[in-house]
Amino acid sequence: MRKNLKNIGLIAAGLATGVFASLQISASAQTTNTEPLPLDQLRLFAEVFGQIKHEYVTPVDDKKLLTAAIKGMVASLDPHSSYLDKTDYQELQEQTKGRFAGLGIEISSEDGLIKVISPIEDTPAFRAGIRPGDLITRINDKPVRGMTLDQAVKQMRGDPGTKVTLTIFRKTDDRTFPLTVTRAIIKVQSVKAKVLQPGYAYVRITSFQERTVPDLAAKLQDIARQEPNLKGLILDLRNNGGGLLQSAVGVAGAFLPGDSVVVSTNGQIPDSKQVYRDTYENYRLPSFDGDPLKNEAAQFRTVPMVVLTNAYSASASEIVAGALQDHKRALIVGKTTFGKGSVQTVRPMTADTALRLTTAYYYTPSGRSIQNKGIRPDFAVDQYVDGDPDDALVTREVDYSNHLANTQDPNEKKEQDLREQERMDMLRQLEEENDKKTPEQRQKERDRKPVEFGTQDDFMLQQAVNKLQGKPVVQSKSPMERRLAQEKPGTSASAPIAVKPATLIMKDAPASAPAAAPVSK
Repeated sequence: MRKNLKNIGLIAAGLATGVFASLQISASAQTTNTEPLPLDQLRLFAEVFGQIKHEYVTPVDDKKLLTAAIKGMVASLDPHSSYLDKTDYQELQEQTKGRFAGLGIEISSEDGLIKVISPIEDTPAFRAGIRPGDLITRINDKPVRGMTLDQAVKQMRGDPGTKVTLTIFRKTDDRTFPLTVTRAIIKVQSVKAKVLQPGYAYVRITSFQERTVPDLAAKLQDIARQEPNLKGLILDLRNNGGGLLQSAVGVAGAFLPGDSVVVSTNGQIPDSKQVYRDTYENYRLPSFDGDPLKNEAAQFRTVPMVVLTNAYSASASEIVAGALQDHKRALIVGKTTFGKGSVQTVRPMTADTALRLTTAYYYTPSGRSIQNKGIRPDFAVDQYVDGDPDDALVTREVDYSNHLANTQDPNEKKEQDLREQERMDMLRQLEEENDKKTPEQRQKERDRKPVEFGTQDDFMLQQAVNKLQGKPVVQSKSPMERRLAQEKPGTSASAPIAVKPATLIMKDAPASAPAAAPVSK
């Protein structure tokens, strides 16, 4: 047996040595980092592989084992890097095109459970009442603890018209309940718009897809026909988890003067050191011909603006909000955003697999990194008229154990400790207040439906209109949000990188900026 085990180990080691020798040649050709690969660790990997093949209780498929090793290696880097197998890669492509099958939720993992990042508007999950922050504990009565995200995805996917029962734990209500959702083809219209009242318009962007910029241009044309003398515009980025970097550049460019810097990026390789201005070459995508913003009405680049954000506004949303804030083009109203200040590039590895890798930090036009910080509002406003005590339960980028550091902030650890202390104080206060509530009050809170953005019941939107009209704004009751809003965004010592603008169309795949490594169902 020992002889056989030794032979397996030698074969595996020889195979790994050959593969990694090829990798070393490839890596040397693509980077200036000439540090040799750690051969001792590679030999250890090969020995572990051989041991598993020989001694594990049941036979293990080689491809499955190696795929798991690759996924683990990439996932250990940060919350947003991942290896995309055939299913993952297909889902990512479907998401950027705005059409896929499923329930309509973006998910991540938390403490072994499935966490809802955000339900996508006008989808089965949204209509069923699933809320951001909900934890899925069972899928069709099967416990999710121990499942990978991939396994959970397979359980929730299915043919349109079929049903899936999710067991939901809602932290805010401290209760668990079942919810049956009917699967459907999800067609996401990423841009919605309307005239709120004479002189004031509302534009909501739910995600940054391939068609977002031309769809936005069409909506703005409709608004211009209805209101040629616009007095104010509200851009709603709440619950927008991000998407394509090019689309974010185009959306910001619709409201900024021509040739304005929208965002700069900096990473290890030369291609990651770029400055993106709001020019057509920087937001052009294969899905449309000609500049969608070419005939845009001039009023949209000067009309007073408010941008609405919350904790689920992430990545590409933060790029847009940061650009408009830095250029003093708009006021930010709402809550501090998620705090994802990195860009991922998706590079195909085979015909049906890809590597989504964090390749750069991004910086707002003034040169500041919002990594772990988020875009802080100019006016902190709650979503509900009586406040948002459940904010203490919200998870942001900084709360992930393997998040990237903010390289500009020497006091980052101190700020994180302060945030954690504030959260604990808020949680204690929330528990004390919940203990005092009557059964009737508890039931009333459970029955309270999520706010439908853009309606008359949207308190945060009402405050944005008040700000545009010069009326008083009811600011947030959260001490943490008020403190952050009082801290001026400021500029960093790091100015935008002085290199020529890049063409964002890449041969392999577009740079993208998804939030919190969500998987859309």
